[in-house]
Amino acid sequence: MAEAHPVGFQWVMEAKKRGAKVFHVDPRFTRTSALADTYLPIRAGTDIALLGGVVRYILDNELDFREYVLAYTNAATIVSEKFADTEDLDGLFSGYNPETGSYDHASWQYEGQEGNTTVRGTGKERDSASGLEHESHGEPVPAQTRRDETLRHPRCVYQILKRHFARYTPEMVARVCGIPEEKFLELARAWTENSGRERTGALVYSVGWTQHSVGVQYIRTGSIIQTLLGNMGRPGGGILALRGHASIQGSTDIPTLFNLLPGYLPMPHHADHPTFDKWVDSIRHPGQKGFWGNSRAFAASLLKAYWGDAATPENDFGYGWLPRMTGDHGTYQQVLNMIDGKVKGYFLLGQNPAVGSAHGRAQRLGMANLDWLVVRDLFLIESATFWKNSPEIATGEIVPEECRTEVFFLPAASHVEKEGTFTQTQRMLQWREKAVNPPGDARSELWFFYHLGRVLREKLAASTKPRDRALLDLAWDYPTHGAHAEPSAEAVLREINGFDVATGRPLNAFAEAKDDGSTAIGCWIYTGVYADGVNQAARRKSRHEQDWVAAEWGWAWPANRRTLYNRASADPEGRPWSERKKYVWWDPDAGEWTGYDVPDFEKTKPPSYRPPEDASGPAALAGDDPFVMQGDGKAWLYAPSGVLDGPMPTHYEPAESPMRNPLYGQQANPTRKIYEHPINRINPSPPEPHSEVFPYVFTVSRLTEHHTAGGMSRTVPRLAELQPEMFVEVSPELAAEVGLAHLGWAHLISGRAVIEARVLVTDRLTPLRVDGRIIHQVWLPYHFGSEGLVTGDSANDLFGITLDPNVLIQESKVGTCDIRSGRRPTGPALLDLVGDYQRRAGMPPDRKVPIVTTDVLGGENAAGSTDEQTPEAAARDGEDHA
Repeated sequence: MAEAHPVGFQWVMEAKKRGAKVFHVDPRFTRTSALADTYLPIRAGTDIALLGGVVRYILDNELDFREYVLAYTNAATIVSEKFADTEDLDGLFSGYNPETGSYDHASWQYEGQEGNTTVRGTGKERDSASGLEHESHGEPVPAQTRRDETLRHPRCVYQILKRHFARYTPEMVARVCGIPEEKFLELARAWTENSGRERTGALVYSVGWTQHSVGVQYIRTGSIIQTLLGNMGRPGGGILALRGHASIQGSTDIPTLFNLLPGYLPMPHHADHPTFDKWVDSIRHPGQKGFWGNSRAFAASLLKAYWGDAATPENDFGYGWLPRMTGDHGTYQQVLNMIDGKVKGYFLLGQNPAVGSAHGRAQRLGMANLDWLVVRDLFLIESATFWKNSPEIATGEIVPEECRTEVFFLPAASHVEKEGTFTQTQRMLQWREKAVNPPGDARSELWFFYHLGRVLREKLAASTKPRDRALLDLAWDYPTHGAHAEPSAEAVLREINGFDVATGRPLNAFAEAKDDGSTAIGCWIYTGVYADGVNQAARRKSRHEQDWVAAEWGWAWPANRRTLYNRASADPEGRPWSERKKYVWWDPDAGEWTGYDVPDFEKTKPPSYRPPEDASGPAALAGDDPFVMQGDGKAWLYAPSGVLDGPMPTHYEPAESPMRNPLYGQQANPTRKIYEHPINRINPSPPEPHSEVFPYVFTVSRLTEHHTAGGMSRTVPRLAELQPEMFVEVSPELAAEVGLAHLGWAHLISGRAVIEARVLVTDRLTPLRVDGRIIHQVWLPYHFGSEGLVTGDSANDLFGITLDPNVLIQESKVGTCDIRSGRRPTGPALLDLVGDYQRRAGMPPDRKVPIVTTDVLGGENAAGSTDEQTPEAAARDGEDHA
């Protein structure tokens, strides 16, 4: 956080001055580690083992905030007797289909609800990233469930959780993560002490936590801890995701994601949602509790914002014009489709895949096989110049004179050269005025897309084809200003906020959304940002002129609420858990919820309210159901739906690992997304043979001086001078083992690429004793490429493409490699070196990566039986199974 988010880290330092204890867990000692009270080095990719150890510590010592857990979570809920855990199935959950590599969720459901599931283990849900699409509204969950308030029933969530995490002992944490037992126990004690009525603790993770094949489950494990400790919905608690830059949150709220529509409405699937009603019912699930029950109004208002007068109840508000998913439309599938000649043209905005995406060689070869490529950026980034300046030029894989791709470079305005909002990690929208005019032909994204749409509509104006109505009937009438006809960003914000169609009055709250076409809302969670016709995001009232919640600085979605689920900051009777931590509470005299923040609850619903049996949606929420977006109103310690790789987190090894999974026979996430393509060769891991060809773990992250793929920062002379060259950090022990010289050269080899870097020998990387052996890790910054004032090889070239099954995010924080002294070869000799490693590691183009590595399903499904393993691995496997 100090390295990559120094402005936010100042508040951690403020908290530390007031007595907060700061722990930092990272494979590398960083600027954050230097300022923390305790630093815990960890083997990259093993965070679930560490966090699972904390869960076990809480449960074994009964340190959970019991009043909170009983009232506000599903700890007491009874799970189906058909459910079988990883403890029973050697690393798999019940319902696994080895043919599709996915789970049927029927056995994961609450008791009596086994027939409600819509996830049947076909793999379709993974290909459409429906783990993210579902959020909390993906599968039907009953409003009323069978519960055991004593928490003694063997199938209640609390007991299932205890059994599941029983093996995550301090000894196992040390064995898996390389963290000494005493350091783990220090962390566990401090974390659990920040719980109960009087205390809270915060968990802060970097967005790199998501870049693992089990990334969603990392965050789930953190959520379980924070929920058990009563740290959700309360001041000083919560889970904070450190985003990569200012508006990453905004680009998921109003998404740049293929499977979501604004406000986390799922994109319809062509096979599952043929009609508007089918689509809406798949979101709201009649009979469930919670505010997704209003999704018909949110959906109708969104389509009304898209198509205006043309969207009517008679044509289902233009639902027929809405695009449909047919499968995996993610960025990595697109790149492989480019290589295979299935994609003709590509728009590239706000990213630099030639440097910033996993498997850089695949990215560049894909772009070299297009008819046309539009790049909008501040500078000529590597993704605009790959055809003349990339490693593949030297190897002969791209020949500039023969490259078929016509590249159109359109200069973009920077953040200080345009107006609009950004949404940061706190869900806060802040308005940005334009400071200076953009130079030359540089233009804003708003200008580009508005005028692109205008020109396309003009070209199709005479069309009578039904397929063109979706474009021609768009409400595309934004006012413009200035010499270049810049669209009004405030007008766009007003449409995002939503308005009454008849009067044009801006809506003040999403509760005003209607399902009859009388309201138009571009993003329902943002309703209120233009309340009363005022740009609320532009507010900058000083902290000295308001209370500590600072509700008049910017605007936070939803409803300017600064802490989600803040009903949980009060006890079931509506009283603050403590006077010191009071946040929102029930005022019996006024008959409403009040407090420092906007209550995340129906304002006049008393704590004593109990819904009628047939209620659904918000009306089904009891007065002590604080988690108002969940189908049962509770925080989920166990997830019967919404995650595709298990209802509880489980330690799996990364897709590329030098060691066998010490906990289970199942090596890696059995539902991970793998692309079997000749270019995407994955390094072998145990129990496969030849994993010793790539014996070292590498990880990547950011430097303070450079930003993401470096397109901006490597062009700034002062920043370039501070970090002028690509480098690799290695421990003194590894340097001695491999023969690396400080400030000399090294090259790193994976099954995809070879890169070179200057060597920094440093104690910031600690060799870890893991499962009886020493694991060496190396660290690389990922900012360098072939353009700019300072250049270097790209760290992301080393990664293959393996994705988390829930959200299709790539595993790009951990991989395996070999490292050698000296500079890498160039030209065809580089390909020869990679080819030699592929041959030695048994990585032919048609190799099938083993998914199931436990014999619990039977020998024919178990990849790498014991006769394929080393004797040590076979013995360890037998010990684990015993």
